[in-house]
Amino acid sequence: MATLRNSKQRDAVLKDLQLRFDHPTAEDVYLSVKKAVPSISLATVYRNLKLLESEGLILRIPTGDSDRYDGHTHNHYHFTCKDCRKVLDLDIADQNPVTHPKDFDGTITGHSLMFFGLCSRCKK
Repeated sequence: MATLRNSKQRDAVLKDLQLRFDHPTAEDVYLSVKKAVPSISLATVYRNLKLLESEGLILRIPTGDSDRYDGHTHNHYHFTCKDCRKVLDLDIADQNPVTHPKDFDGTITGHSLMFFGLCSRCKK
């Protein structure tokens, strides 16, 4: 990976994502970052999200409607509520069957797994 040139706007987008756990949309990131960097545009946020994802600094979570973003790139899974569309982190202790499948001779460099259902609020 090439070293990214310093950018106040990119740094603000990355910092915003690393401080939150709500898996925001690009528009949510834009509204949040705009408070600190009033001159930022939505197009700049999209461009920086794409670049940060390509550099492995953030995760893009496709949800079927609006992509969500995660500033926490450690191995973890996500859950999407089919009712309110909220995306939550899931802590699953035993990831071995998913990350090391039997009878596979290739090299796995990553994986994605999404769970769907109703969150505790929507379940009630």
